[in-house]
Amino acid sequence: MQTQLADFIRDTPAGREADAILRACVHCGFCNATCPTYLLSGDELDGPRGRIYQIKQLLEGQVATGHTQLHLDRCLTCRNCETTCPSGVRYAQLLDIGREILAEQQPRPPGSRFLRWLLHQGLSRSRVFTPLLRLGQLTRPLLPSRLKAKIPLRVDPGRWPRRVQGRKMLILEGCVQPAMAPETNAATARVLDRLGIQLLRPAGAGCCGALVHHLDATEAAKRLMRRNIDAWWPAMEQGAEAIVVTASGCGVMIKDYGRLLAADPAYAAKAQRVSALTRDLSEILAREDLSDLATQPACRVAFHPPCSLQHGQQLKGMVEAILRRLGHELVEVRESHLCCGSAGVYSILQEPISQRLLEQKLAALQAGEPEMILTANIGCQAHLATRARVPVRHWISLLDPESTPSMAR
Repeated sequence: MQTQLADFIRDTPAGREADAILRACVHCGFCNATCPTYLLSGDELDGPRGRIYQIKQLLEGQVATGHTQLHLDRCLTCRNCETTCPSGVRYAQLLDIGREILAEQQPRPPGSRFLRWLLHQGLSRSRVFTPLLRLGQLTRPLLPSRLKAKIPLRVDPGRWPRRVQGRKMLILEGCVQPAMAPETNAATARVLDRLGIQLLRPAGAGCCGALVHHLDATEAAKRLMRRNIDAWWPAMEQGAEAIVVTASGCGVMIKDYGRLLAADPAYAAKAQRVSALTRDLSEILAREDLSDLATQPACRVAFHPPCSLQHGQQLKGMVEAILRRLGHELVEVRESHLCCGSAGVYSILQEPISQRLLEQKLAALQAGEPEMILTANIGCQAHLATRARVPVRHWISLLDPESTPSMAR
C-alpha cells in the first residue's frame, strides 16, 4: 500500500512505524473473513481493511470525524486479523497510532469522556474497584436481573502456600481479578507449589495498564507500566524465573512493555527484560512434569481461548493440550477463533455488538453440553458467566483440588 504521510507524523517514530505497517498491507481482504464486527455488519468500514484505510487517511492529513471515531471504536482489538493476514500486517500497533491521532483531533462528547474517566479510575485501581464490587455483592439480591448477572458471587480463594521453594516466580495480581475471581491466582499458587515453584506477590504492583491504554489514556498507562517494573525489579535481580500472568489480556500487554516504553531512556532496557520474562500460565505448565497433578476426576469441558491468548500471544492450543494431558475431555467448539465480545471495557462501551457476539459464542460453547466452560482471561470469564447455563471458570481451577468443590456448585 502506497503512503504519503502528512508532515505532522512523517518523521516521527510513530510515523515510521505506521508507514512500514501500511506498506506491508496488500489490501487482499482476507482479514475481513475472520473479523467479528465485519461478519456482523457486512460494512467494509467495520472490518480491518476498511479501518486501515481510515487510519491511512488520518496519517495523510485528512481531518478526523465522528464517523471515523465510530468505526475505530467498534474494533474489538481481538487481533484475529493478524492471525489471518498472509502479509504479517501489525494491525493492533497501527490501530494504537490511529486512535492516538483520533483522540487529539476529535474530542469525545462530555458524556463519553466522563464514562471513560469513570472506567479508568474505577477499574484500574483495586482500592476503588474492590469496595464497589463488595457493595454490589451485598446488595445483589435486590438488584434487577440484568445488573445482578454482571456481579459475581463472592468466592473464598482458599489458602496461599507458605512453603519456601528453591524456584521462584512473580505473579501479576492485576486490578479487577483479585476482587472478582481471587481463587484464580490462589489456585495458581497452589498448583505451582505442588510443582516446587514459589509464587511471589511483590507489593506495589497492580493494573497492567491495558484497560487504561484502550481508554485513550496512553501516558497514564505508561505510569502503571513503570510502577509494575519498579515493583518487580528487585525480585528479578534476585533470580525470579518468570512473571506469571493468569489473565491473557494482561499478558499480551506486559509482553508489549518493551515496545511501548522503547523511547523512555530510564525504563526501555528494564521494560524489554520484563517483556522477555513474562509468561502466560500455560507456557509455564506446558514445560513441567504434570504427573502429580493428574489426580482430579476427569471432566467434560468447553474451552474458550481468549483472543489475547490465541491471537495476541499466539498460544493457540496450549491450554487445551495441558487439559488433555491430564485426562479431561474437551468438547468441540465451532468458530473457536472468534471473540466472545468482552474485549476489556468493550462490553460496556459497545454493549449491543458485545451482546450479539456473546450470544453466538455461548451457543457454540454450550452446543456440546459441557459440564463447565473454561477460559484464560478474567474479562472473558465474567462476560460469559452473565448468560451461561453452566459454571464458567479459569482453567487452572480444574488442576487444583481445593478449587474443585466451588466449581461443582
